[in-house]
Amino acid sequence: MRSIYAITHPEATHHVERVVGGWHDSHLTPAGRRAAAAIAQALRAAIPDGAEVELISSDLQRTQQTAEAVADLFGVKPVLDRRLREKSYGEAEGRPQEWLDQRFIPPPAAGDRMGHDEGVPGAETRADVARRVYAAMDEILARPCEHQIVVTHGFALTFVVAAWIGMPFESLGHVAFPVRSGSITVLREDDFFHNRGVVSLGDRRHLAS
Repeated sequence: MRSIYAITHPEATHHVERVVGGWHDSHLTPAGRRAAAAIAQALRAAIPDGAEVELISSDLQRTQQTAEAVADLFGVKPVLDRRLREKSYGEAEGRPQEWLDQRFIPPPAAGDRMGHDEGVPGAETRADVARRVYAAMDEILARPCEHQIVVTHGFALTFVVAAWIGMPFESLGHVAFPVRSGSITVLREDDFFHNRGVVSLGDRRHLAS
């Protein structure tokens, strides 16, 4: 049975500074580091001792720091993959959120939502993000590992889940699996039917204490 634990990094400096994240290389706050430790403990409780574990992470600081907390408990080294990064907001990154809000052009209700230009120079489209996350997931799923931990970001998480359930690219224009930071999403494929299920989405019970 294959299990994937998709993690969204916890609180980072761009959250508390109210600046645009994206590829802006913010790092975890002290609260975020405590949450990363709680994520690691929750995963350690869920994955049997001695099981084969692979850890793959976005290469931005905030996800690397989250992955490092997990790696310490499992004795594995994170594999960094820039394709698991958050959506790039181009010129908006690191600027106040209000700067982006004043310029942002929301996608249309119908039409080309995947290729929509949001009005910010250098920003990725939804299609750009989906293509790179799908490519990363293709490689992750090609490896025969029983337990895989994927550390990514909130917007990118939608495409991790969509790739897992085999959602066609042309269907991604409206899909969203909204989760909060510091969450764990569990994806599991059974050995008999080989069905891929979403066991839990955006679980944050580990942060309750």
